[in-house]
Amino acid sequence: MERVRADTHRLQLGWTEPFVVNAYVFEGEDGVTLVDTGMPLNRRSLRAELAAAGYVPADVDRVLLTHYDLDHVGGLTSLAHRLGGARFDAEVYLGAGDVALVRGTADPPWVHHKGAFHRLARELFDLDGVAFRGVAEGDRIGSFTAYHTPGHNPGHTVYVHDAGVAFVGDLLWETDGELTPPFWGDSYSMRELRASIRAFSDRAGSFEVVCPGHGTPFVRGGSDRVAALSSRVD
Repeated sequence: MERVRADTHRLQLGWTEPFVVNAYVFEGEDGVTLVDTGMPLNRRSLRAELAAAGYVPADVDRVLLTHYDLDHVGGLTSLAHRLGGARFDAEVYLGAGDVALVRGTADPPWVHHKGAFHRLARELFDLDGVAFRGVAEGDRIGSFTAYHTPGHNPGHTVYVHDAGVAFVGDLLWETDGELTPPFWGDSYSMRELRASIRAFSDRAGSFEVVCPGHGTPFVRGGSDRVAALSSRVD
């Protein structure tokens, strides 16, 4: 666990590089928000990382999922278990296109590398007990604005808080001190992903902090960094 700034904690989940993934806790005037949940099984558990930040699952008011990949949604089942008599009952938000992947109303092709992964994932990892709230472009969730950013996944969503913090999931990674697009083999369409980077940079306005799903957060000049990457992938 690491404090990004006073209102934001980074929870370091997964295992060792390259299998490390970030979740985040943001606490503002409208409560405690958990962004992504890590893998189904982590070297250091989601509960332990929450505790290190000073929270228990029952403190979480909402969960914002950037997309449906097991390293980002896998911790949902552990949160749903009882802890000290309290049940985790926060609302869970996910981009509408990825809700369709989870529920099987969208069937990606088996011949696509990531489509095959998602077909297998929903057979092996049961999320039937989670009541997802579908998210669309421009939705307001508390003090967050949702931006639909497809390419990595059909329903990939970035959440930007009014306090100037952008939780970008796998739209962007941090690699060697720079923002980069994710690895092509982990995405549905790199062309669509690059278009999403450009569109997000144009739409989101100014923000200071960029919190990626993989790599180290940037605490200053966030929107300028995204704009610089946008110009490079144009």
